[in-house]
Amino acid sequence: MTGIREMTKGDQPRERMISEGAGSLSNAELLAVLLRTGSKAESVMTLSNRILSHFDGLRLLKDATIEEITSLHGIGTVKAIQLIAAFELGRRMVRLEYKERYSIRSPEDCAKYMMEEMRFLQQEHFVCLYLNTKNQVIHRQTVFIGSLNASIVHPREVFREAFRRSAASLICLHNHPSGDPAPSREDIEVTKRLAECGKIMGVELLDHLIIGEHRFVSLKEKGYI
Repeated sequence: MTGIREMTKGDQPRERMISEGAGSLSNAELLAVLLRTGSKAESVMTLSNRILSHFDGLRLLKDATIEEITSLHGIGTVKAIQLIAAFELGRRMVRLEYKERYSIRSPEDCAKYMMEEMRFLQQEHFVCLYLNTKNQVIHRQTVFIGSLNASIVHPREVFREAFRRSAASLICLHNHPSGDPAPSREDIEVTKRLAECGKIMGVELLDHLIIGEHRFVSLKEKGYI
């Protein structure tokens, strides 16, 4: 098998990780560190690049099953398990952040908090962040999954959790799988309806963000709240 050891010492991903930090490594090099070895036919770096090419980068690889990964020549069950375990640890690290009292003072704060998770979703997810009087996130709830529609996003479902958590306010977010965060007519209608209900119920809707590919739109900044 051709492994990391066969590379020039200065080019070895593990050596570079020690000397320069993990952030200096490419996606292929990080995969090579996890896989450790290639095969008689190809080096571990060649194998890593082939995996990324097959799955169109990390976007699809992060959700691949053992069967999908082992369908590639040179990838056995052990290597597939190592990759899946690494991605699962990454997901759990992201979820740890939600347990902290993250403060939201601007649309940018909110986008930063949710962007990396929501921009990869293949379906629309409507998410509510419930805040205390200090604008700290006390709870996050996915209200529904599917195309946004005023008849589906019922205020009852949105504000029920606000009362359960004694939230002072809330922020709604949903993603556009197309990557374009431009608001639709339905987005605007839902926002206005929730804002009106919030005023009646005493739980202010601070904003509604639409998440795209590294972009977002604040409906409050657009004047719809």
